[in-house]
Amino acid sequence: MVIGSGFAGLSSAAYLAKKGYDVTVLEKNEGPGGRASTFRHEGFVFDMGPSWYWMPEVFEDFFADFGKKTSDFYDLIRLDPSYAIYFPDGDVMRIPAMMDDLKALFEEYEPGSAENLEKFLKEAEYKYKVGMGEFVHKPSLSLMEFADLRIVKSLFRLQMFSGVSAHIKQLFKNEKLIQLLEFPVLFLGATPEKTPAMYSLMNYADLVLGTWYPMGGMHEIVKAMVSVAESVGVKFEYGTEVIGMEVPNGKVKHLHTSKGIKTADIIVGAADYNHIEQYLLPEAKRDYSPGYWDKRTMAPSSLLFYLGVNKKIPGLKHHNLFFDADFKLHAEEIYENPAWPSDPLFYVCAPSVTDGSVAPEGCENLFVLIPLAPDLEDSEEMREKYYHMVMERLEERMGTSIRDAVVFKRSFAHSDFKSRYHAFKGNAYGLANTLTQTAFLKPRLKSKKVGNLYYAGQLTTPGPGVPPSLISGKVVADLIGKNNTGN
Repeated sequence: MVIGSGFAGLSSAAYLAKKGYDVTVLEKNEGPGGRASTFRHEGFVFDMGPSWYWMPEVFEDFFADFGKKTSDFYDLIRLDPSYAIYFPDGDVMRIPAMMDDLKALFEEYEPGSAENLEKFLKEAEYKYKVGMGEFVHKPSLSLMEFADLRIVKSLFRLQMFSGVSAHIKQLFKNEKLIQLLEFPVLFLGATPEKTPAMYSLMNYADLVLGTWYPMGGMHEIVKAMVSVAESVGVKFEYGTEVIGMEVPNGKVKHLHTSKGIKTADIIVGAADYNHIEQYLLPEAKRDYSPGYWDKRTMAPSSLLFYLGVNKKIPGLKHHNLFFDADFKLHAEEIYENPAWPSDPLFYVCAPSVTDGSVAPEGCENLFVLIPLAPDLEDSEEMREKYYHMVMERLEERMGTSIRDAVVFKRSFAHSDFKSRYHAFKGNAYGLANTLTQTAFLKPRLKSKKVGNLYYAGQLTTPGPGVPPSLISGKVVADLIGKNNTGN
């Protein structure tokens, strides 16, 4: 039995069924996808969560394991420019997809920097290939998994013990280039100064492997994974919330759900780890205390706006990063001194720029995201305040009115993350990737006290993000297979 149908749940279910297990997925919401759900309104199709398609080989690997390709399910296109960054002085940096164009961009901002970019990306490529090839596929149940001499040697080359910001600043002096290179780690859960330099591997994913988009929206990936899972026998029960577990004799026997009692031999908790462990298990069967969870460093939450606009917005790209405020201050207000931001950075995704199917003709589909500290009090008044704050800036930068053209608006923030996903502290992205929360220092994939309970997803190994969640599902399925726990 798999609890939750996000990427980790879909992945683990499909791999377990392929191994011969009889798998049912229980999902509390109305359909599959978890944070990658979708909804429609009068011709607008909104992805509710993930909007960046990075690390395309991870998706290809998943489908290849079932004899399929992504192209069997959706058309994937590489975005060019990958995204645009708006700076306080009015400058707009458009990040090109082609490497020669990217080097030219770096030279424009910092003469002589193209050579350092090559050096930086070569190091990032090594980190990516070792990180994605070695570390993320380990269940991280023990330090001894990392005792291989080759891996120990690579720890130093991976720069596990230095900060990514210092690493970037050794090679680049231009503040805008530094912000470009620090951007991919912003959602990992700490300031760039405190994020291990190993995570410059994200720059390789960004600048070399590229930013892609599945036509029809990110939920097309979910639909494809459900199709694969069903093809190997996985069954889905939607609108079925797990509300408790019976654990006689050290194993889960019954799941109490909103639709009655379910029996299972093995449980994969692919919903929120904290919720399952702290609210569904009897207290004596929990591995971690409330104090342990309270001390975890969480990745950010978000205030989201889903907007249907009845006109096109010239100049807007598919992905737009508005760094036209104090970058350092906002980071501190997320990570160091949690508070609603004084002058927030924000992100706008406009998939309708690329894909006409997600909005009525002549209209724009906007996904506006403000990264926030987790566990803040949110209210309708606060949401409205920040809506007008960022929309005023968006209108100014685009040179056109937008709010008067909004024909649909929905907001989503901390309280919604908690109610819809049981998200711990209303987080949007999971557990922060800090040094003290890496690999075997994360909450475990396998319960110590419950013999048939496993976990997958963004609060455990290997970490937050769509590709890691896919991998998490495979790792836990492989672990279950190795443990040979009842077929």
